[in-house]
Amino acid sequence: MSVEWAWWIVAAVLVGAELLTGTFYLLAIGMAVAFGGVAAFAGASLPMQFAVAGVLGVVLTVVAHRLRLSRATPPQQPSLDIGQSVRVDTWNADGTARVSYRGTTWDAETVTPEVPQAATMYIIATRGSRLILSDRRPPA
Repeated sequence: MSVEWAWWIVAAVLVGAELLTGTFYLLAIGMAVAFGGVAAFAGASLPMQFAVAGVLGVVLTVVAHRLRLSRATPPQQPSLDIGQSVRVDTWNADGTARVSYRGTTWDAETVTPEVPQAATMYIIATRGSRLILSDRRPPA
């Protein structure tokens, strides 16, 4: 078996493995190995074949990584908690509160210190597991 066939078989195995992972990184490496086979078919020396495959492997992997990062993540759906009313159990001296919501108590704080503290407040955001409250229901 000639050297170029060995390159192309390895490239086919890598591309086939890519079909199982779906990350495009093995596809980039498989393409680089295929170009190593093209270099072998063109009569390049073995060190040159490895150089072609190595350089293209790095370049194509960087391209695949940048493409993966550039794909916009789908916009997140707004939290179903936004706009829900909560009953404030206690207000603390530092402006935080303990509220009853979904059958348990939560830590909460007002969106700004100027928001009046009431017995019923509305969730306008979340920060970690802390609810951010306002005295007015946010617009839908």
